[in-house]
Amino acid sequence: MKVKVVTKILEANERIALENRRLFDKSGVYVINLMSGPGAGKTSILEKTLSQAAGLRIGVIEGDIAGSDDAERIEQCGAPVVQINTGGACHLDANMIYEVLGELPLQDLNLLFIENVGNLVCPAEFKVGEDIKVMVLSIAEGHDKPLKYPLMFQESSALLLNKMDLAPYLDVDIEKIRRDALSLNPKLKIFEVSCKTGQGLPEWIDWLKETIMKR
Repeated sequence: MKVKVVTKILEANERIALENRRLFDKSGVYVINLMSGPGAGKTSILEKTLSQAAGLRIGVIEGDIAGSDDAERIEQCGAPVVQINTGGACHLDANMIYEVLGELPLQDLNLLFIENVGNLVCPAEFKVGEDIKVMVLSIAEGHDKPLKYPLMFQESSALLLNKMDLAPYLDVDIEKIRRDALSLNPKLKIFEVSCKTGQGLPEWIDWLKETIMKR
């Protein structure tokens, strides 16, 4: 019985996700579902992207269980942003996104980031109408994460290994992360980045622009 209930929930979410996708396509906006565990640095990545990605007209939907700190940070960057508080749910779903789309100037954007709730499991299971999923992993989380939480790595088109400036101080095997992630998803594009030093950010932003142009 539980399997049937879960299947129905996912099927209903899929229908709304398809409607979201039609709205995004009609507006000409490329959508990225940005996922990570708590504290990996999604918002910092977005701040750097907003400040350095000249030519991209970016909007953001912020997802958190509670609070609006991240949305306030994004607003300071000058981007249109909408906050969604899930009230306890560990992920955003398609209906949550659908309910706030009227609050964004979609026609004026060519890129929309949906910053999902910090969680390494649930966000990968629910489509929201995105073109692609992108994952951020802080290297401080350890090199065991790809094999412990495979679905998020399998579902993502790109992986940002964040906080690379901490590598000299951590007992973490970066090559194992890369190897295990690619074993799960051979097409995964991996960027080693640091919001503190700027490492890898130009390459990430170039990839973003190229990806949007190819749509």
